[in-house]
Amino acid sequence: MRLALAEAEQAGKVGEVPVGAVIVSENTVIARAHNLTEQLTDVTAHAELLAITSAQHYLGSKVLKDCTLYVTLEPCVMCAGAIFWSQISQIVWGASDLKRGFQTFSKDIIHKRTELIAGVLAEESEVLLKDFFKKIR
Repeated sequence: MRLALAEAEQAGKVGEVPVGAVIVSENTVIARAHNLTEQLTDVTAHAELLAITSAQHYLGSKVLKDCTLYVTLEPCVMCAGAIFWSQISQIVWGASDLKRGFQTFSKDIIHKRTELIAGVLAEESEVLLKDFFKKIR
């Protein structure tokens, strides 16, 4: 999760919402990403989606079984859909997103075999987000 936080910090430095993601397989980091929606002018360029695509290329497979996604903010519905289809085994996130997080809508969006772990380094994740939005408002 510390690596995901470092990614989130990079995002904030370039004016992106500070969300970072890392995917691990067999104790090896196989993908890392941060939000790039502003840089790429692409609303789908969320950290999770970029990390999933990178991990799929690394493994040469669209399926990411036995992988763990670490992300600093609870995934949105769009990212949850991609997580479902990629069959990631575990999601670990920091801050909860009470407005746009997938749990606000339905936990059924995530594959029933995917393990969910919330609140890991939540305070650090929340501080990054709060500080970012204070600066832009």
